[in-house]
Amino acid sequence: MTDDIAPFTPEELQTVHSLWLATPADHVWTGWAAVGDVPYEVWIFRTRAHWRRFRLEKRQGRFSLMDETGHGVAAAASLQSLLARVEALPGLTLSQPPPNHRKTHP
Repeated sequence: MTDDIAPFTPEELQTVHSLWLATPADHVWTGWAAVGDVPYEVWIFRTRAHWRRFRLEKRQGRFSLMDETGHGVAAAASLQSLLARVEALPGLTLSQPPPNHRKTHP
């Protein structure tokens, strides 16, 4: 990892988990996953109807969300304010299937 990316602390991961648990059942944020033993990134998943997978990183004391192509889509000083923006980010259009999408219909 580059020097400016910091690992998530157990407390920050617990905050992500608590924020996710606090969302209503019909919220577009459908899950999350920490990547690695010492996570330098967290993936945020949205529902199939509003599919997106965002990469959450911590750099220089700020949290950033990146889209599927690595472009920054949001940044904030706190996880609470940043993760509140997940719902407001647009979904992919039907002409843009999610990465690794497999067609299931003939």
